[in-house]
Amino acid sequence: MSDEVLEAKIFATFEKYGEFLITQQSCLNLDLCENPSEEDDKKEYLLFKRLSGILDEYQEQSYLLDPYLENMVEPVVGCLRSHAKASVFNNRTGSPGRIERLATLLYSYVKCRGYKTITFRDEKAVRFFPHEIADLSIALDFLRLPQGLIQDPNQWALRYVVLIWLSLICMIPFDLSQFDEVGHKGHTATAIESSAKLFIGKAGLEREGAALLLSRLYTRQDTTKCFRLFLEWSQSHFETEGIDVISALGILQVICEVVKSGSAEQIQEVYTRLFAVSRTIDGSQILSNNTAVRKYRIKLMSRVAIRLLPGGLSFGRRKGRNLTGEDRGAGTIQQFDLEVPTEVEDVLEQLFNALQDKDTVVRWSAAKGIARISDRLPSDFSDQILETILGLFSIHSIAAASLYDLPAIAESTWHGACLACAELTRRGLVSEAGLPELIEWMLKALYFDLRKGAHSIGSNVRDAAAYAVWALARSQDPSKLSPFSESLSQRLTAVALYDREIHIRRAASAAFQEHVGRNSLFPHGIDVLGKTDFYAVSIRRNAFLMAAPQVAQHQEYRISLMNHILNVTLRHWDPSMRELGSQSLRAICIHDLNTLGTIAIEKSIHLLDSIDVSDLHGGLLALSEIAIAHCESGDQSPREARMREELNTSSPTIQQSLGILLGAVDYSTYNNALPEAVSCLLEFVRPSIPSKPNIEARRNCYTAMSRIITTVAADISRYLPAEIVVSLFESLLKGLDDYSTDQRGDVGSWIRVACIRSLTTAIEVLVRNARTITAFDTYLPPPLFYSALSGILKQGVERLDNVRQEAGQCFLRLCYLPFPDVQTAAKWQLPGSSLLKGLFGSGDTVNWNEASWLFPKVVRLLEITEYRPSILSGLVFSLGSKTDSTHRPLAASIVSYAKSLPVVNEHVGYDLNTLVNDLVTQAKSNLTSNANVIPVLQTFTVLLEGEALASLCGDPRGLESLRLLLNIVARNISRIKSVPRIHECMKINTAESIYVFLQGTDLGTDTDAVEEVLLETEWSVNLLLVSLIFDEKFNTMFQGFH
Repeated sequence: MSDEVLEAKIFATFEKYGEFLITQQSCLNLDLCENPSEEDDKKEYLLFKRLSGILDEYQEQSYLLDPYLENMVEPVVGCLRSHAKASVFNNRTGSPGRIERLATLLYSYVKCRGYKTITFRDEKAVRFFPHEIADLSIALDFLRLPQGLIQDPNQWALRYVVLIWLSLICMIPFDLSQFDEVGHKGHTATAIESSAKLFIGKAGLEREGAALLLSRLYTRQDTTKCFRLFLEWSQSHFETEGIDVISALGILQVICEVVKSGSAEQIQEVYTRLFAVSRTIDGSQILSNNTAVRKYRIKLMSRVAIRLLPGGLSFGRRKGRNLTGEDRGAGTIQQFDLEVPTEVEDVLEQLFNALQDKDTVVRWSAAKGIARISDRLPSDFSDQILETILGLFSIHSIAAASLYDLPAIAESTWHGACLACAELTRRGLVSEAGLPELIEWMLKALYFDLRKGAHSIGSNVRDAAAYAVWALARSQDPSKLSPFSESLSQRLTAVALYDREIHIRRAASAAFQEHVGRNSLFPHGIDVLGKTDFYAVSIRRNAFLMAAPQVAQHQEYRISLMNHILNVTLRHWDPSMRELGSQSLRAICIHDLNTLGTIAIEKSIHLLDSIDVSDLHGGLLALSEIAIAHCESGDQSPREARMREELNTSSPTIQQSLGILLGAVDYSTYNNALPEAVSCLLEFVRPSIPSKPNIEARRNCYTAMSRIITTVAADISRYLPAEIVVSLFESLLKGLDDYSTDQRGDVGSWIRVACIRSLTTAIEVLVRNARTITAFDTYLPPPLFYSALSGILKQGVERLDNVRQEAGQCFLRLCYLPFPDVQTAAKWQLPGSSLLKGLFGSGDTVNWNEASWLFPKVVRLLEITEYRPSILSGLVFSLGSKTDSTHRPLAASIVSYAKSLPVVNEHVGYDLNTLVNDLVTQAKSNLTSNANVIPVLQTFTVLLEGEALASLCGDPRGLESLRLLLNIVARNISRIKSVPRIHECMKINTAESIYVFLQGTDLGTDTDAVEEVLLETEWSVNLLLVSLIFDEKFNTMFQGFH
């Protein structure tokens, strides 16, 4: 529903009376018996439309027409009477168009003001329709004209007004038999009845008029016996197979009207047959499935029960209180025994069931029936009825954890119970003993809102609850309501301000107004009422953002309004409600930000633990609005730290949201939150924290670091000191070493990719803004810059294709990054830039994920000293990969590169001996770590198998390097428990030690055959099989040495 509400124009009087009367008179001056030309017919139609349009304007304030109705209606009715008389006595047909417009104009009066007002007004005994005895024959004969216009299907308005004219005549106290012909007693009554029955099955308004006519006919003193016959006919009609629902509705309308208007004696004589008719309807599936039929059945039963009870008795009930404070309707208690008929109890039971009907009109009819029956019962019986009604609320509430967990079917039950409570309350039938429980349920019903798909249900329940609370103010003594004044005032205010539906907000405002005007119990009632009146709450945005903060100025309402937002509005299914609610929360918290803000933060954080997206969205909106309130107030209190602590210990979903949230804030606007945000991120990714956050959360935090630097880069010297920026870079560099794994595999690669991107983005941003950064070399020290390059390049040679591709793209972006615009720009020149550009071309990043293309080029980067440790480490770890597409190209490339190196390079450059020493050094860096040592051993195995180390045997320094390798392999071999490491050690120790021994020792025999076996054996296959094959060959060749 739109927030904008278009109000109809409010009139003070019938302003167009003169214009209306002139226009109407011009229509009445026309000759009804003359057919107009086509052009005249159009003009007359436009005149009629003008009259109808004026009446429609006053439809909502039709009472303004009352002083003028006599002058307006009587000429039209007189014109119709004249035409009817002429048609009956002179057989004049008339113009169909003009007659239709005349009758429709008369119907427009009935539609605007109601048939009771138009046909008669009890308080002044004024009847606008002709009501003389002589008019009976005119109206009846006109209705029964076989060839008259009234038989035209298009003349429905004419038939309707004639039927209600006849119904008025039937109310005149005269004997119908005086119109009977001699020897035909009862002919007139029979003629009226048969004529009305012709229209009882019509779907139009004729049915309404016919039902009214029959009901008034049957309530006459001289035709009461006809009603019994009508009931018999109705019973047989209902029992007929294929009963027409329209006819059933007409019959029920007649019966209900007779039961309402007839004498008690007349109804009590036929009540058993009335109950039989009700049972027949209930037993018919066709009839019981129709909403209108069920409504009339409930109306019939309740009215019959009322006529079975004595009326006019006073049980000392309080019927209400005038604005002057005087009670009205309270009489003295009459002590007597009233025996309630069993039939009344049966009716009440069925009415209680009807309170749970699926249709509103049936529930409301049942509620009014229960209240009217209770009004004729002693107080003890009324209390039992109220107790039964309140028990309906518990039917679906027992199994539900909260009000929001109720099933959808509970809406009907709660609505019916609320309506019944409201009707009982309005009639003053609620005793002091039942008041607390009734108010408790009504307060709950004011919050009734059940999610159903993409919308919610329950607005009718809240409306009925507001009606019941409104009725309390009119019927209860203020002293009885005093204990509940605080809860009632707070709940009504919250609903009047924060309900989604405009009619509920207005209903709650009206109930609040009624209590303020009659009881004066609500705190600051007049002031709050002025802020939450009918018009103030009509527009939702105004109610949320203007009226609510003004009401929150009063301490009595502040906490209740805030709790309503946190518990109801922020969890609402409508996103616009959550957004407005969070903004209203901020406006309320501003009244006392230190206290209310803390409470709001604590409760909003609990919403983030929910699995419901609506709760999550509402919690985040509330936190963002409270953060804005703190930023606007410039408050530097430790609330952010407390919120950070909560977020660090919350669910994985909240942790994942933290990085995104902290990275998205515009810190150039809210700079006072920046230190806390950076500290939170650094702490979040710190490896030493006891409960390590999940991978997704850390990834988001690493991404947020570069986003923060990007946000404040234009004036970073103002927002972030250099040491903080360096800390962010160091944290990102540590993230490049994250090799975490879980059931999903190498999830640490997500962290490494995020760090690669963040490092590249942060460097680019700082370099491009170097001119505006004071002491640029402290924000991006050259060693830190080179470490970032090396770390990214290391990832560019690792085993995962996607990581290599991302690292390659980012590294080449940095390769072609211009120098920073500072005096010492040469400090940030890339080492080996000419070799890099020669190897990888101009921005060529397509093939970094293709190992066969990448590794033959990247091994040459070992010649650059600054990159060598990182590249060698990455190559070693990639050689340990089980992926054949990575292992084979890399092994071939590194063997080929090793063979191309000299054993010892006396000049500046890389040599084979240095390569071996670098590998040994890497292994020695952490000998206890299998993850570190095994890849190095596997690299040596690849080099040995490729004969890349054969040239070392001819150089003393080369032999020394091999001895260092053997020492690593054989060191603490008895304590090693890792099978893969033992496997690699045995491959290297067995082959290499024997080979070196044979090369350096003179055994007095030819050892070429043995050396050939050592070199040709595939040491990388299964070790047991190698041992068997080698033992057989070795024993054959060396059997002469024993």
